[in-house]
Amino acid sequence: MSIPERTQAVLLLTLRLPTSMSDAPQPLTPTEWNRFCQWLGTVSLCPEALLETGTLESADSATPCPLDVDRIRSLLQRGMALAVSMDKWTKAGIWVRTRSDSDYPERLKARLRSKAPPVLFGSGSIDLLNQGGVAMVGSRNVPSDDLDSATRIAAAVSDAGLPVVSGGARGVDQASMAAALEVGGTAIGVLSDSLLNRSLTADVREHISAQSLTIVSPYSPEARFSVGNAMGRNKFIYCLADSAVVVHSGTKGGTWEGANETLRQGWVPVWVNRTQDRAAGNQALIDAGATWIDSELDPLFRASPPTDSKTNQPELATAAPGTTQLSLF
Repeated sequence: MSIPERTQAVLLLTLRLPTSMSDAPQPLTPTEWNRFCQWLGTVSLCPEALLETGTLESADSATPCPLDVDRIRSLLQRGMALAVSMDKWTKAGIWVRTRSDSDYPERLKARLRSKAPPVLFGSGSIDLLNQGGVAMVGSRNVPSDDLDSATRIAAAVSDAGLPVVSGGARGVDQASMAAALEVGGTAIGVLSDSLLNRSLTADVREHISAQSLTIVSPYSPEARFSVGNAMGRNKFIYCLADSAVVVHSGTKGGTWEGANETLRQGWVPVWVNRTQDRAAGNQALIDAGATWIDSELDPLFRASPPTDSKTNQPELATAAPGTTQLSLF
């Protein structure tokens, strides 16, 4: 399939693609990608210019690249592998957006800035990702009364006309998303793995077709589960929403780390369910600055989205010679 040259270049540089080569180059990490983007600004180049033979070497000779040029060149030569993968993903209804696309979620840009994922894959209406909502998170194994709380709160979120944003994992995530969909609401699932396989299941396809569900991932649609990816995607759940509910948390693990990171960064208000599980970390989250949820849920729906005029600017306009362009792709 044909994709914009800028998108092609970003994918080639940042995406892990299927390969049988043991010495295949490692894609750029988010930190490396941001450093590379800043260098592109200093040499007045956009990523798509690198698809032309000799451009990378010429720019490097003028202003040395901060990353290994041979590695960059090898990543850019994976065009055939990318084309094969994109054809498969597109036929499954998966779309791709980069940070330079106009419909890339503004909340991610405003809150995470350079830490916003360079690429997002998804299935379903991308417009849903720009509607905010309430993030609902919690442990995989929770008492039944906490699952009941998740269901009740998610239904209230839907009644207020807001999406439920969660991670799609077993337990609180799935219970919250299912409750929202069952009452005719909308849900966003931020996945850490298996986007392709999930998008092809019958129940998911039904809700995607009805435009009530969007699933999205910052990782390859064929990525397998890893603890690192699961932990890394947590920030995106919070930052796509305008407030958050922790239904049940342990004192370590993804829910715990994600909630504490959000409290430290101040991305969104964090509310906590009153669990009866004395071993849970819910009270510790209150001690860290979160707020208990009582019977009145209206405060969940009053958070305002972030405002940042910079997010409406192009990711990287061509810089004037000799100037440093700090906007990132």
